[in-house]
Amino acid sequence: MAANQSHRDDNLLEDIQARLDSLNKSERKVAEAILRDPSAATRYSIAALARAADVSEPTVNRFCRGFSATGFPDFKIRLAQSIATGTPYVGQNVEPDDTVAEFADKIMLSTIASLDKARQSLDPKALATAIDYLIQAKQINFFGMGGSASVALDAQHKFFRFNIPVMSYDDALMQRMVAAGSQVGDVIVLISYTGRTKETVDIAKVARENGATVIGITNPESPLADCCTVVLGVTAPEDTEVYMPMSSRIIHLTVIDILATGVTLKRGADFLGHLKKIKESLKATRFPQS
Repeated sequence: MAANQSHRDDNLLEDIQARLDSLNKSERKVAEAILRDPSAATRYSIAALARAADVSEPTVNRFCRGFSATGFPDFKIRLAQSIATGTPYVGQNVEPDDTVAEFADKIMLSTIASLDKARQSLDPKALATAIDYLIQAKQINFFGMGGSASVALDAQHKFFRFNIPVMSYDDALMQRMVAAGSQVGDVIVLISYTGRTKETVDIAKVARENGATVIGITNPESPLADCCTVVLGVTAPEDTEVYMPMSSRIIHLTVIDILATGVTLKRGADFLGHLKKIKESLKATRFPQS
């Protein structure tokens, strides 16, 4: 009973998406009909859903019971609750025969859903701890390789305004040397979607051994997470077979924004004048607004 209740408490749409490949042909057709438009599915009768999926009504009932519902009405209630809990990541895998409108919509919706899921999963206490470390840092280094390199560079652009020595590195050898030369009071922020890159994990260990504080923006269940002082755990479902992993990068950029905002607020009102001076220095470089 307890296990069944735990299953029922999960997000139903995410559960359907996760089990899609394990369903038989008929039940998969029901799942795909629901995932195409979850909101519409909550308004269907069992006959209407059966028609939309091109299956029999008993197949729909069997599908619902497979997801721990007592029947179709109970399933629809849980589906509505699932939609209400946040933006669902459903049916967004890009297919080779998608039109431009279709794959553009899928990428937009999956990115929105990934951001919403990250919003719900980010630990405020871990964020607060990371911000405190960053404020007290003697120097900050942001490390990112591959797709994470651009996030590290963006972080450098934001954090140089805080009167703290800051650099970003995308080369593994440079990262290793900087980690080896780090000491107590230094903060190294490692950004990695998977957290499974061997070089990144080794670099985190080297930095910790030398006394540096290591903040990881990564998968909380990864080898990298095990090596960090503080973990800002974020995950994003990615369809990397057809397009580049962008959702995770946008989540990581947003986490950097959160950290930068936290540092700004902690510095207090007196620090805003310094930021304003930097901003005003750019006025002469721009054409006036029409």
